Amino acid sequence: MATVPIVSDERASARVRGIFDDIRETRGTDYINDFWRALANHPDELERLWAQLKTTMAPGALDPLTKELLYVAVSIANACAYCVHSHTAAARAKGMTDAQHGELLEVVAMAQRTNALVTALGVPVDAVFDRAPDGG
Repeated sequence: MATVPIVSDERASARVRGIFDDIRETRGTDYINDFWRALANHPDELERLWAQLKTTMAPGALDPLTKELLYVAVSIANACAYCVHSHTAAARAKGMTDAQHGELLEVVAMAQRTNALVTALGVPVDAVFDRAPDGG
């Protein structure tokens, strides 16, 4: 159960409706998910976060599908079920196949296992990995 009201379009202020309209236009959908509707109780944060997310998830050096796959992986690591579901749906909408999803889960599981082992073993970072990208 949400800890704040889920803001309907009818209850939204003009400012929030404008942000919802931008979400709809940017995503090419009429659907506003409940995360944004809950955040609408705090219009300043809604506006800030939407602007940041829109910029971060836009095409750049990484393509939109890769960004969604990364979002799913981090959401799994952070145990955010809502984010896992919403970004898995977004990744599928951007073309993620069942095979890619399966491999993503394998990589996440492997990273979690090796991260736990290296932490438990207290393995220091190899000197070759602990250098600036230019080799200096």
